[in-house]
Amino acid sequence: MHHEAPLWKFMGLTFNLANVLMITIASLIVFIIAVLSTRRLAMKPTGMQNFMEWVMDFVKNIINSTMDWKTGGRFHVLGITLIMYIFVSNMLGLPFSVVIDDKLWWKSPTADPVVTLTLAVMVVGLSHYYGVKMKGVGEYGREFLRPFWFMFPIKLIEEFANTLTLGLRLYGNIFAGEILLSLLAGSLATGVGGHIAAIIPTLAWQGFSIFVGAIQAFIFTMLTMVYMSHKVSSDH
Repeated sequence: MHHEAPLWKFMGLTFNLANVLMITIASLIVFIIAVLSTRRLAMKPTGMQNFMEWVMDFVKNIINSTMDWKTGGRFHVLGITLIMYIFVSNMLGLPFSVVIDDKLWWKSPTADPVVTLTLAVMVVGLSHYYGVKMKGVGEYGREFLRPFWFMFPIKLIEEFANTLTLGLRLYGNIFAGEILLSLLAGSLATGVGGHIAAIIPTLAWQGFSIFVGAIQAFIFTMLTMVYMSHKVSSDH
């Protein structure tokens, strides 16, 4: 079911107000989780602190699987932020959507390619930044000429492809899930028969979408650390 986006033009730029709203909400939720998890730190963690420490250990294991901790430890906070933000963003559009005057206001922000590609550009840009910072401009530039100088155009294409696939993979999975949920929700409104027939598939797809959202948050974070490892580690 197609709905238009609420657009606002300002100084020659067009803003999607739904994206602005949902990005803000996702950021606030992650911030609140972080605050609640660290308000009362204890030697024996319970509740939210226990959850946050589990996330920290989970991301640490992701980093250790791609590079040594001495090199990758500096990306720990980045990984925690990404996996929590993307997971929360993926979940926002699952319970319901809000449409006002045929404008879709409530949805998962990661169901928009602009948001996911922006995240991808940020990640790839950071990988280049840390590559230059840790190796130096000269050494990092020579990486694009190895093993042969004519590999340079291919490596440029690879950087573009990595950015595109990183963003579109996340967008495609979340957007497809929300489209199917909207179709199932439409079936609920087609009468008693449609209502009954759509309940079980809707609940099943809700559960599967939660799984997909979690997996996509993990994949995005894992690939982020892989890209970082390729840029900053001397053995790649």
